Amino acid sequence: MPVLAATVIGVLCMASTAFAQSDEIQVYDGSLAPKGVFNLTLHNNFTPKGLKTPAVAGGVTADRSWNGVPEWALGVTDWFEAGLYLPLYTRDKNLGWGVDGLKLRALFAAPDGADRTFVYGANFEFSYNATRWDTTRITSEVRPILGWHIHKRWDVILNPIIDTAYDGLGNLEFVPSARIAYNPSDAWTVAVESYSDFGPLKGFVPAGDQAHQLFGVLDHVTKSGFELEFGAGVGLTDAADQFTMKLIVSKDLNKKK
Repeated sequence: MPVLAATVIGVLCMASTAFAQSDEIQVYDGSLAPKGVFNLTLHNNFTPKGLKTPAVAGGVTADRSWNGVPEWALGVTDWFEAGLYLPLYTRDKNLGWGVDGLKLRALFAAPDGADRTFVYGANFEFSYNATRWDTTRITSEVRPILGWHIHKRWDVILNPIIDTAYDGLGNLEFVPSARIAYNPSDAWTVAVESYSDFGPLKGFVPAGDQAHQLFGVLDHVTKSGFELEFGAGVGLTDAADQFTMKLIVSKDLNKKK
């Protein structure tokens, strides 16, 4: 338990946000769809109180926006999952409904992660963005995955994410996320998640301009196989949305019983 306590403190101090706008607010734990199985995940985020200045001139404003995307995934092997996010969409209070783009995903992870003490992997995303969402048409994410299952009930997951707009190594951005979860049963999980945007690796932006947000999360697996995740997050800095809610619904579509 001392090791767990030290890890928990370190995680929360290291990375506490979902940046201003995000279609997906989720920490990756290395889970993969079984080989040959299709999975559909619906991401939904609502920001009752967010930033009132859009990140893109004339673009989507976070405050009172609804963001979402269906995520289509296929287990290709026991260590590789391919995914497609389509369409990314937003309802903006000023612009109304609109499509924000699409993403391709390739997730590589150690097989049978739920049965391992230490899990690891990496996720790669390639995004094509609408101008209302990002000034850069093509962007990508590299998401390393490190996790520990401790005493069967506790999970500690780190995602030290790097974002790129293909504008030079010096402009790579550090946007880590982390999750600490307690599993009282196989059907229920209670977790704390953190999301951050520190700015470029060549020199983090001042602390007051960094985005940090902390979420409380409740997960539930139903008897029919639906995986539900509800979370509410508060901003810890002025550069973050002050209150965000998320709902993720996931289901394997052709998994044999």
